[in-house]
Amino acid sequence: MTTASGLIIVDKPKGITSHDVVARIRKLAGTRRVGHAGTLDPMATGVLVVGVEKATRLLGHLALKDKEYTGTVRLGQSTDSDDAEGSPIAAVPALNVTDAELLAAVGGLTGDILQVPPGVSAIKVGGQRSYRLARAGAAPELAARAVTVSEFAVDGVRRAGEVMDVDVRVTCSSGTYIRALARDLGTALGVGGHLAALRRTRVGPYRIGQASTLEELAERLELTAIGDAAAAAFPRRELSQDEARLIGHGGRLPALGSGAAPVAAFGPDGALIALLTEEDGRARSLVVFEPAGG
Repeated sequence: MTTASGLIIVDKPKGITSHDVVARIRKLAGTRRVGHAGTLDPMATGVLVVGVEKATRLLGHLALKDKEYTGTVRLGQSTDSDDAEGSPIAAVPALNVTDAELLAAVGGLTGDILQVPPGVSAIKVGGQRSYRLARAGAAPELAARAVTVSEFAVDGVRRAGEVMDVDVRVTCSSGTYIRALARDLGTALGVGGHLAALRRTRVGPYRIGQASTLEELAERLELTAIGDAAAAAFPRRELSQDEARLIGHGGRLPALGSGAAPVAAFGPDGALIALLTEEDGRARSLVVFEPAGG
């Protein structure tokens, strides 16, 4: 029996890696051709986009550049990983931080900013992952990178003892580290901080309301068929049988003015043939799903 191709929007639980989710979906789907887009740290929960079979080839082309999160920043405690999974490295009472100071510091971390990624991250330095160097006692100095935080909102504040827990809502560009925001918020306020909890509620067009838990998927594995997933994510181009055959064998078609952004091309029978891009007045395939043109 051939395994169906499609996307699954998973509500990743806390305490497992994104790769662990892929491993579980491989067992449920009965295939090793499973991948994911947009890694979540083990402590984070929420939207993880998973592709099965041919849909793994869609993942790199999906528009997943903007993301939304809810989370909790704990002010008054710093950790070596900038989140709750790390070891405490400093504690400064946050009792005297006022709401006005908090909002001003949040405002300073909103918009187009330069952000230094956490040392415990998957960024490669000299061919090695930063987190491996950090755990070996040789934490690298990572360069700041430009990111966009289009929304950084405070939804609630709870003071307990010498720490302050701040519930936040963030909309940001891909590549933004929410735990670095937590760290930098604590630094700006002079008390240190780390990310205590994180939930991704949206990545690109995929929202938490569409997501299924692993328990639900174990009961019933439902996929968004590859054609439906492509139609929802990209503009659509209808092909004739001859055009479908030509694209399926690496040929090119006249451009229709859609530009370089991917376009989903469908054959006369409704099958997804390829993703197309346009350049120099011609449309060519980025990835072909039906080599024979249907």
